Amino acid sequence: MESSHSILKKYWGHTQFRPLQEDIVNAVLHKKDVLALLPTGGGKSVCFQVPTLMMEGICIVISPLIALMKDQVQNLTKKGIPALAIYSGMSFTEVKKTLQNAAFGNYKFLYVSPERLETSLFLEFLPAIKPCLIAVDEAHCISHWGYDFRPSYLRIAGLREQLPHVPIIALTASATFAVQQDICERLLFTKEDARFQQSFARPNISYSVFAPISKQNKLLEILQNVKGSSIVYCKSRKQTQQIAELLKLHQINADFYHAGLTNQERTVRQESWIQNQINTIVCTNAFGMGIDKPDVRVVAHYNLPESLENYYQEAGRAGRDGKRAYAVLLCDKKETDDLIEQSNIRFPSLKELKDLYKALMNYLQVPAGIGEGQIFEFDLAHFSQTFKFNILKATYGLQAISQEGLIYFSESSFKPSTIVFESSKSDLYEFELQHPALEPLIKGLLRNYEGIFDYPSVIYESLLASFVGIPIATIIEQLKKLHQYQIIQYTPQSEKPQLTLLKNRMYADDFAFNTDNLTVRKEKYIERINAIVHYSLNKKACRSVIIGNYFNDTEIKPCGICDNCIDNRESAFSEKDFKKLSDAIIKELKTNELPSKEIENRFNQYNQQHLWKVIHFLQSENMITTTESGAFTLI
Repeated sequence: MESSHSILKKYWGHTQFRPLQEDIVNAVLHKKDVLALLPTGGGKSVCFQVPTLMMEGICIVISPLIALMKDQVQNLTKKGIPALAIYSGMSFTEVKKTLQNAAFGNYKFLYVSPERLETSLFLEFLPAIKPCLIAVDEAHCISHWGYDFRPSYLRIAGLREQLPHVPIIALTASATFAVQQDICERLLFTKEDARFQQSFARPNISYSVFAPISKQNKLLEILQNVKGSSIVYCKSRKQTQQIAELLKLHQINADFYHAGLTNQERTVRQESWIQNQINTIVCTNAFGMGIDKPDVRVVAHYNLPESLENYYQEAGRAGRDGKRAYAVLLCDKKETDDLIEQSNIRFPSLKELKDLYKALMNYLQVPAGIGEGQIFEFDLAHFSQTFKFNILKATYGLQAISQEGLIYFSESSFKPSTIVFESSKSDLYEFELQHPALEPLIKGLLRNYEGIFDYPSVIYESLLASFVGIPIATIIEQLKKLHQYQIIQYTPQSEKPQLTLLKNRMYADDFAFNTDNLTVRKEKYIERINAIVHYSLNKKACRSVIIGNYFNDTEIKPCGICDNCIDNRESAFSEKDFKKLSDAIIKELKTNELPSKEIENRFNQYNQQHLWKVIHFLQSENMITTTESGAFTLI
């Protein structure tokens, strides 16, 4: 058997593990349940991928994001490591073939969403798959008390009961101590579990908080002074578009991104930014998960986030290449006041939830006692207007109902076309004789989609048109005709928001809602609000220390390069010394462009905080700037 170091070298090209990675790998190899807290960009995947390659069997990786799954499978495949993924949009035949390959092929990784774990097809193949490890990515999603609770993650415990002797590794970038405890309990960790927490320090990221008179001007100043790739997070879709247009007016190559764009638009814009065709992507928090772009120089938040968990994860997308990067938060007093007031809007009363649920079922025209598994296109704005709900309160009310496992609501969800035959095979034969023009299409459906008589199969009209040799417009017209004749049930593709009923509609007198959970979630929400407000208003403590202590990292040291650290050192830095160092830096840059590391080396006789104070000053005065590669140069 190859050693962990030889595998790391062979597939990743590294001769050494990052801090804690080797310890985590060894714990997995000793069949322990493992909780690994590693910061964004801290190499979580290596912690389960390396030991899997040293074990017999396949690793089941549970992930909430299709983009993340596809990216991981693609990266593994490029390394010559066979991997598979099952995600929404795949046909029954594709899913079944993937599970067959996982069970009987020479594959090492199977990526699935938590919703797949309880399907009959998955459970049918599970004994033959014989997993050696279960990896739970974004593990904080399983905790009721976390900032991103997803009820579907609770299904993972059922998988544990099916495979009691298979170890679990749970990975997350951000979880408080209470959430860590909750993760271990809900995943049924054994008493001999192992827990690892890497330092939350990101020594190359300079954190800053500004409360400027004009956010627009401050953002422009930052992006004009720090060259290279950047992300700007905004609180609303409308704001992303407005800020992107503002940046373009000032010759900053920018575009906007949010969940309301079509699937194709989001893909094109994301790829353009990754390929550096766009410098700045202005986005909501729908952007960033599963994207590993190492050369991001600035992550700016135009508004105060709802939690330090969100902020740390999003800011951590800067500087993954280890070079100097900047995490900037722009906020004002009104934002902090509004955020504190949000708790009453975010957590409606039991009566408000009951009224909302009743209105929702009436809007969808679902009778009591039925509805489980039904999927609806759902217009939140129209629903709120119809029933006179405040749209913000309706949004959060739906989230609360979703967290109780009653519904699943996705604001933007590409839903491919589906078909299921409604006629019997004998009736279908008679129909073909009477409608010979439709026979090629019917034959094409039967040959390409296994199980199409039993349940809806995902189809792609373009592929079907290619197979049958008929123009796609004709294919769609003929599918609609078959639907009208009640030969098939044809549901065309949609990119509108989707709402799925996970349980039958409750009778009015039986409306059940766990108010204890809702109360605790509200308390935890207020704690998270207080933490991010404290971070934004604190003008003394090191930003990295504030973040680290929040996540129970008590060993973290002051970074020396955040705004507070620099301001705290300012009084000890005389005007004469400031001028001397400033002149020396300018003199060096007259002949060379210098990366941040080289500047630190050449001026290592100076206090690092003083050095970066001078550099920030020279940038703000438009005397120096950074190139796209991160090097400093004179303007």
